Amino acid sequence: MADNALQTPAQTATAAPAAAPSLFAEFWYHFRQNRGAVWGLYIIVFMALVAIFANFVAPHSPIEQYRDHLLTPPAWAEGGSLQFILGTDDIGRDILSRLIYGARLSLFIGCIVVTISLAIGVALGLIAGFFPGVIGIIIMRVMDILLALPSLLLAVVVAAILGPGLLNAILAVAITVVPHYTRLTRAAVMSELPKDYVTASRVAGAGVVRQMLINVLPNCAAPLIVQATLGFSSAILDAAALGFLGLGAQPPTPEWGTMLAAAREYISRAWWVVTFPGVAILITVLAFNLLGDGLRDALDPKLKR
Repeated sequence: MADNALQTPAQTATAAPAAAPSLFAEFWYHFRQNRGAVWGLYIIVFMALVAIFANFVAPHSPIEQYRDHLLTPPAWAEGGSLQFILGTDDIGRDILSRLIYGARLSLFIGCIVVTISLAIGVALGLIAGFFPGVIGIIIMRVMDILLALPSLLLAVVVAAILGPGLLNAILAVAITVVPHYTRLTRAAVMSELPKDYVTASRVAGAGVVRQMLINVLPNCAAPLIVQATLGFSSAILDAAALGFLGLGAQPPTPEWGTMLAAAREYISRAWWVVTFPGVAILITVLAFNLLGDGLRDALDPKLKR
């Protein structure tokens, strides 16, 4: 006891256990182990900044036509011009500017589609999980019917019914993604309901809505976050496909799928008109897939190293 009494405050502080790392620090430690996911995050942040500041970054207006520069090749190719770094399309519009504004539109489509489909899917999944009787069976059989159809084909049918346009394309893509969130939410809810904390809250008098939103839903967030991240890539890809088929954004809107559709007849003699929009779609979808893979590794306790 005498020795303990003679310890200085510095020695006492040294003997104290180190503070536990914060949740974000633990998440970032596991996330950064996946270098592909880190690069995907960097690419997405870069594209988001470019999309936000497109008015300042883009060298030209995306719809301005330069009649003296039709199908001008990129600056490094023969016949290219530094005025148009990535060249121009068949009516003289700057491809780089259209790609930059197209990034803004594609990220906007991804945000809206994920928000709509996630909200509807989570609500239906919670209802199906808490009411597994007739209501749950009806909801899940409807989701099974939607999943039985190819997602792109279903989006084309819905967009054809609603009519061509950006808003209708967003709704069509959102409808095709809802079953994935519904099934994932229901599975997570069914795994959480037998646990002790749900039983304790029920015994304490918590209502169904409180159990759904306060107790169960936060514990189902990890797989939903991963699925939402992957849903960004699916939404961008499907929206580009609808634009390519003429059912999405309409000209002269700078959308990557619409740019590809307008450049089909110039593949053989103007490769840059087709290549750069396709590369933009490839890089964006790949970045979101890599990010989703990293989030899965960081949020799933079974996959943590």
